[in-house]
Amino acid sequence: YKGLLIEVQYRTRFQHAWATCVEVVGFITASQPKFQEGDKRYETILALASEIIARAYENRRSCFPELGDAEVVRQFTKLNHELNFMNMLRNLNAANHHIADNKNVILMFSDADKLEVRTFRDATDAMKALFELEKETPGKDIVLVRADTAEEVRIAFRNYFSDATEFIDLVERGCTKLSGVKVLYAKTVKKASKARSRTR
Repeated sequence: YKGLLIEVQYRTRFQHAWATCVEVVGFITASQPKFQEGDKRYETILALASEIIARAYENRRSCFPELGDAEVVRQFTKLNHELNFMNMLRNLNAANHHIADNKNVILMFSDADKLEVRTFRDATDAMKALFELEKETPGKDIVLVRADTAEEVRIAFRNYFSDATEFIDLVERGCTKLSGVKVLYAKTVKKASKARSRTR
C-alpha cells in the first residue's frame, strides 16, 4: 500500500444527513446539485436546508447568513412546494417496505419521482415487462434485478434505497425551532394536537 492515496471524510451526523440527501437528489432527479448541473432550485433548496440545519443544531450560519430565521424557513417552504421535495424523499424511503422476496425485481422512478417496485417470479415475465416499460417510457431510469432476497436487492442497488429519513426529520424539527410553529412537510398529515401547529 505504499504511496496509496486515500480520502477520509469527517462529518457530524448533521453534515452526513445533508450530504446523503445531496447524493440522493443527484440520483433520483435529472439534476446534479453536487456539480452545479441541472435545475438550480435543487441547489438552492439544499443550501437552505444546510442553513436550517446549521442554525438549529450547530449554532452556526451557513449559505445565507444575511437572512433571518423566518425568511430561511419561508424560502425553503416555497421551493419545497414547487419541487415537492420532501414528499419525493418520503416516497423514496417508503419504497423500502414494498419489496417482495421474489427473484426478479424491476426498479423504476415514476413521473412523481416515486420509486416503483415490480416483482416477478418468472424471469421471462420480468424481461417482457422490462422491454415494454423501456419502450413506453424512454429515458426513464429502469433496472431489472435478479436476487434471492429483498435484502440482496437493497445491497446491490443501494442508491435506489438511500434513506433520507434523518434529513427529513432534521429539517422539519429545524424549521419548527426557527419558526416557532410545528412544521410538517407532507401532502396530508394528521391534525396537530396544538392550536399553534400548522402544516406547510
